[in-house]
Amino acid sequence: MADLVDPEVGALAPATAQKAVQILNKCVRAAVDDRVIAINPVERLPLPKVEREEMRFLTHAELAVLVEAIDPRYRALALLGGYGGLRLGEMLGLRWGRVDLLRRAVQVSEILIDLRGHVSFGPPKTKASIRTVTLPRFVCDELARIAPAGPEPDTLVFRSPEGFVLRPTSFRRRAWNPAVERAGLSPLRIHDLRHTAVSLWIAERANPKQVAVRAGHTSVSVVLDRYGHLYPAQDDELIDALEARALAARTS
Repeated sequence: MADLVDPEVGALAPATAQKAVQILNKCVRAAVDDRVIAINPVERLPLPKVEREEMRFLTHAELAVLVEAIDPRYRALALLGGYGGLRLGEMLGLRWGRVDLLRRAVQVSEILIDLRGHVSFGPPKTKASIRTVTLPRFVCDELARIAPAGPEPDTLVFRSPEGFVLRPTSFRRRAWNPAVERAGLSPLRIHDLRHTAVSLWIAERANPKQVAVRAGHTSVSVVLDRYGHLYPAQDDELIDALEARALAARTS
């Protein structure tokens, strides 16, 4: 079991290893409760420390350059990630039946899962991730450009050039990495589009509750923990408002 939490041996990221151990711990704890085994050895496993990576945020201009640099069939994907905040699995699992161009919204209720080369589809990882995300008009316009005539509801929005399921590794190699290089934005992860979307929402004064709902986070506290440093401008406005109110009260 030690190999499971050793990122050098198991090639797992610390956060992934922690999640795996948490699941295993629940299973073994149930065995202890049922008196199948006497003790739970998993509780004493040393866990790797999760070092939070510095987030990368693109500006509107940088995102526009990336969109121009990527394969035209995936411009909508870059915009959906950069302005809608969808995760890669959510975008690759998106079907035309869940795209409402008239109401400018997409429903996130299914994700693509690529586990060691085996592709499957399933529900998002949390209930909060099941959501409807409204989009700017220009994102919907780009989606409309790639929409087939009379698409079947179950047809995937983003597919490989050959028309098959778009695998994350294939997308990174064939479309994403070359586009990032051409745009001069390297290094840039696909997940950074999600961070970009949140930063752009906050810049337009979206409150933490709005961000949590749109991004599919389980709670506002998650938003404040990850993105709280992007709110100082609003804090300055709060102080200015308090000073103005207090001054008005003293002079009235």
